[in-house]
Amino acid sequence: MGSIKQPWTVSGSLIAADQDLRIRRGRDGSFSLWCGRFAEGFHSGRGALREARETFVLPSQLERFGAGRRLRVVEVCAGTGTNLAALLEASQAAGLELEWWGLELDPAPLQLALAEPGFRSQWQPQTLETLESISERGCWQKGAGSGRMLWGDVRQTLPHLLEQRRRQVDLVWHDAFSPQHCPQLWTVEFLGAVTALLAAQGRWISYCSAAAVREGLRLAHLNLAALATPHAGPSGHQQSWSGGTVASHQQLARSMLWRPLSAMELEHMGCSAGEPYRDPTDTANSAEILDQRRAAQAASLAGGERSASRAWRKRWGVERRQLGR
Repeated sequence: MGSIKQPWTVSGSLIAADQDLRIRRGRDGSFSLWCGRFAEGFHSGRGALREARETFVLPSQLERFGAGRRLRVVEVCAGTGTNLAALLEASQAAGLELEWWGLELDPAPLQLALAEPGFRSQWQPQTLETLESISERGCWQKGAGSGRMLWGDVRQTLPHLLEQRRRQVDLVWHDAFSPQHCPQLWTVEFLGAVTALLAAQGRWISYCSAAAVREGLRLAHLNLAALATPHAGPSGHQQSWSGGTVASHQQLARSMLWRPLSAMELEHMGCSAGEPYRDPTDTANSAEILDQRRAAQAASLAGGERSASRAWRKRWGVERRQLGR
């Protein structure tokens, strides 16, 4: 991944025993959650609001859509609703009619967010009304805007959406847990399916810059670029050498928000780290997918199809902790 979802400095209370979810706040003070099950935060250490705006809203370039236009967005793993809230307010400011679909397994993070005063204070009243409607009824309709949450295993709900909106979606925001914890949502098969939603000028955007994920996107015949690294926080720390990935069926125009993949990143995709995750049946669990990938990595190294990741790190002077996820 691109922006590392760091452990947090502010402790929180246990609020969901099954997931061991704890309230956390990033450096920007915004509300987020820490998942003890995966030992991973829902957002980067710089803060949920900053991540939503810098990683998802800004690279979407909503200004390229004319006022009054219908904007179709699919969000993979809606979590606490922070990305949706930021999108609602940004699209309203741009005069866009939002049509949104969320793909999410667990309703608890959104429910917990809406119960937290710190989260509620971040948003306009109409934004909270929309989030509450999603949480309570799984949908909202306001004027020309609408949205629906598709609850359940994302691999099972996605095909229904594909039947309706193949090659019609302007933006896919992919915000699942990291590939090493949730490989089911980063496989060649899943990436190929979710990016098939994109219209010709549509964009797939994620915080993730993992070589295996980028290789999966390349196999889906998408053009890739690296999101600009987020600005350093107060400590001066920059989280990784890439802020994430943007992909499109068409070549991406030049922008200060992203850059072409570097020689280092392209070589990274060609070493063992670039061996993609696979799940041809869309039913494998995470352990099965990870085991299959390890076997494929070993076979590709033995056959000379891929070089060792450690050799790549040594050649480019990259430490493991710099890679993100």
